Amino acid sequence: MMAEHPPLLDTTSIISSEIPLLTSPIVSGDGAQQVILVQVNPGEAFTIRREDGQFQCITGPAQVPMMSPNGSVPTIYVPPGYAPQVIEDNGVRRVVVVPQAPEFHPGGHTVIHRPPHPPLPGFLPLPAMIPPPPRHIYSPVTGAGDMATQYIPQYHTSQVYGDVDTLPAHGRSNFRDERSSKTYERLQKKLKDRHGTQKDKLNSPPSSPQKCPSPTSEPNGLTKGQDAAGISTGSTKCKSLGKGKSNSQTDTEVEEKDEETKALEALLSNIAKPMVSDIQARTALLMWSPPSSDTGEDTDKNDMPEVYTYEVMISSTGKDGKYKTVYIGEENKVTVNDLRPATDYHAKVQVECNCVKGSPSETESFTTASCEPDTPNLPRITNRTKNSLTLQWKASCDNGSKIHSYLLEWNEGKGNGEFCQCYYGQQKQYRITKLSPAMGYTFRLAAKNDVGMSDFSEEVLYHTSGTAPTTPASPLLINAGVTWLSLQWTKPSGTPSDEGISYILEMEDENSGYGFKPKYDGDDLTYTVKNLRRSTKYKFRVIAYNSEGKSSPSETVEYITCPDKPGVPSKPTVKGKIHAQSFKIIWDPPKDNGGAAIHTYVVEMSEGLSGNKWDTIYSGAAREHVCDRLNPGSSYRLRVYCVGEGGQSTVTDSLLVQTPAVVPGPCQPPRLQGRPRAREIQLRWGPPQVDGGSPITCYGLEMFQAESDEHREVYQGSDVECTVGSLLPGRMYSFRLRAANKAGFGPYSEKCEITTAPGPPDQCKPPQVACRSAACAQVSWEVPVSNGADVTEYRLEWGGVEGCMQISYCGPGLSCEVKGLLPATIYYCRVQAVNVAGAGPFSEVVACMTPASVPAVVTCLRGLSEDEVESPHYSPSTCLAISWEEPCDHGSEILGYSIDFGDKQPITVGKDLTYFIDGLQPDTTYRVRIQALNSLGAGPFSHTIKLKTKPLPPDPPRLECAAYSSQTLKLKWGEGTAKALTDSIQYHLQMEDKNGRHVMKLVKVPFLKNIFSLLPSLFQLP
Repeated sequence: MMAEHPPLLDTTSIISSEIPLLTSPIVSGDGAQQVILVQVNPGEAFTIRREDGQFQCITGPAQVPMMSPNGSVPTIYVPPGYAPQVIEDNGVRRVVVVPQAPEFHPGGHTVIHRPPHPPLPGFLPLPAMIPPPPRHIYSPVTGAGDMATQYIPQYHTSQVYGDVDTLPAHGRSNFRDERSSKTYERLQKKLKDRHGTQKDKLNSPPSSPQKCPSPTSEPNGLTKGQDAAGISTGSTKCKSLGKGKSNSQTDTEVEEKDEETKALEALLSNIAKPMVSDIQARTALLMWSPPSSDTGEDTDKNDMPEVYTYEVMISSTGKDGKYKTVYIGEENKVTVNDLRPATDYHAKVQVECNCVKGSPSETESFTTASCEPDTPNLPRITNRTKNSLTLQWKASCDNGSKIHSYLLEWNEGKGNGEFCQCYYGQQKQYRITKLSPAMGYTFRLAAKNDVGMSDFSEEVLYHTSGTAPTTPASPLLINAGVTWLSLQWTKPSGTPSDEGISYILEMEDENSGYGFKPKYDGDDLTYTVKNLRRSTKYKFRVIAYNSEGKSSPSETVEYITCPDKPGVPSKPTVKGKIHAQSFKIIWDPPKDNGGAAIHTYVVEMSEGLSGNKWDTIYSGAAREHVCDRLNPGSSYRLRVYCVGEGGQSTVTDSLLVQTPAVVPGPCQPPRLQGRPRAREIQLRWGPPQVDGGSPITCYGLEMFQAESDEHREVYQGSDVECTVGSLLPGRMYSFRLRAANKAGFGPYSEKCEITTAPGPPDQCKPPQVACRSAACAQVSWEVPVSNGADVTEYRLEWGGVEGCMQISYCGPGLSCEVKGLLPATIYYCRVQAVNVAGAGPFSEVVACMTPASVPAVVTCLRGLSEDEVESPHYSPSTCLAISWEEPCDHGSEILGYSIDFGDKQPITVGKDLTYFIDGLQPDTTYRVRIQALNSLGAGPFSHTIKLKTKPLPPDPPRLECAAYSSQTLKLKWGEGTAKALTDSIQYHLQMEDKNGRHVMKLVKVPFLKNIFSLLPSLFQLP
């Protein structure tokens, strides 16, 4: 029979630690085993007790087959206010949950039906395994037997989300990971929002029971080959979930990370807006609280982040305006400075933790307080007379309170630093009268509003008007040029500093005959008179004037313009012969002396064809000079300029002179570069100290042998190093060097003596190889010519590829044994000798082939299923079919295979890669292994596999006719008891027609495994 659970009710009560989820086990050996299929809906949980005494939580959607050994109905727990009712329909009993009005309590789950047995101490299902809290508490069915420990859950691994460990006794379990904690908080919030809807659902009866989906593709929901102890769920949906577990694990890990980030972001976004206090005109104190969870439940403190980073932002352009950050840190309060008085501000806080930012908080608005006005600017003068001053000013920032008056103070012209009130009122200008002429007065200004008085502005000094200016002093010469004179004058004595005075500069040119003419009229005290003639005398005077009139002209002064610089002298030329280290040059004076006599000529010289470095080699009145102490073969450039009273002339065009070159001087002896080698040495040298005025173009190197005076030139070229080869090891050689330029070779250097070093050994003869076995070879070689030093070691390279060999031996011996070789394989080897001078060349490569051997081990041995065998003589009860892959033959063709399967004599087969063994015992396990055979023997055995034959088919049942009529037959077969039938037996009924043929009217009569009692099968033919 099938017991089906109705859809679980949507409640939110917590499982009490005093309510056991399953009853205590009662073991009964009587009766056949029965199966119950428990359906767990999505979002719900099902808890069972395992054989080891621990509890298992299974979250929906899932279908869990349970097995009853004694045929009793398992204990079914239902919500408070409901009662289970057993209904029998066509031989199948179903458990239906119906409301129980007299015992229903709509206010909550205050009445809980408890089983009569002792409760489980301190048990709560882990929130990491099921959605917290479990939605339902079920009361047991009245009169039903207890559910025993033999109710073993049979479910696919994809439906179980983890095993529950032994629970602690304190009544509460900790979260296993952060993801479970965040999921718990979100579900709590969701359940809290739906609390009102849940109460309505408690007052209504449950929905009608839904049948658990049963298998359609397999008889009785059991797969082929399963027994009663390993029953599958039989659900097609459950099978698909089981197969898809491995594919969803990666997605689950990604979802866990995304859920953790989203949960943390949601927590950080749950921050209240900041509180503003102690609001001043330019400062305000902002405080805020850390973000808190709004689940309404006690959250584990360990799951809350320890450190938050707060970012405080304010805006003065409205809530939707531009915000600027004023604080970033871990404190919960901050004093914001540099605010503007009487300004509306909006503040909000944003939290960051572990590189995750939450949404900003709501905006808190506040307005700064008003304060005294800003300090006003200096008052400026708009009108001035001898007895009055008119001042005007602009309003400063009022800082939130309107300016209602201005305070203007002055020092009354006393200059003692004491100020008194001059004006107080709303106007922005004021006229001070009854003042003294040409008198200075100091003023300062302050603004006032309802909050207070601002600071005073800076002090400013103004003067009243006076009389016409007095006679100024004569102008002074600042600087003089060829065509200009720069003059300067001062204010007349006794003139106020702020009085507007203008000046007229007059000039007289005696050669013109027009007298004094004005050259400048303005307020400046300096002026440069331009467009004058060189070396000419001019007269100057200055007149001052203001609104009262002009002063008398100053005394006349005379100033002379400077003479002009002289012209360019002629280009210098060479006089006489150019020697290797000297020559003589001459030049002519310039055509224009600039209005003054020339007293100095300067000669400059630069070495080389380019460059801006010029050296002075002569300065005097003469117009010729001898250039000496020069370098042979060098280029020189020469130029001349003259100096007079008017300054320095420009330089002449340069003269290029080339001195002749000479042969170079002697070189230093050549020196050894690095260490000497056995058959060659490397020499290096430098250029001579004297190159003769021409670049070195060639070097000549001569070599002498120590035992004779014969010498020969071993190198001639422009390089400063060379390698001398074809030498003998351990011999002494002498070398000398000379250099050459375009003038010829210079003298030889002194000799240097160098001894060559010992050389590496010569090439070894090809080694001799002798194969001792298929996996071992003996290699030997002879001693080569050592070239002055004993051989210290030999290096043997060995490999299966000629161009890719590796060193397999390194030592002083003359032979080596190489092991671990493969049979029937070609190998290559070569040998090299080494002494203190280095390694000699490798010998020629020698190839050898190892002899053949027994085959390698057989791989990929496996058993074949019944569908893979096509032989009509194959019987799964007495035969086993196996297959394998062909191993390496190791140089000898494989002739056959030897199959070992237990205590019997091994079977030898041919070259086929498949074989089925017959004559075996039914329902028996065999250990099978195989080895390959060739002409050299048998290879190693393969790995052992275990194969099992199937049991024999059942005997034919006894068929009886229980009843008959004119059109129907009632047939009966079997022993008539439930014990005689097994879940793995199927029955096929055939009927013979009038032609003598047997026709199968009913193909199969399956045994129903989802029932609690077995009845004999009946069949009626129409």
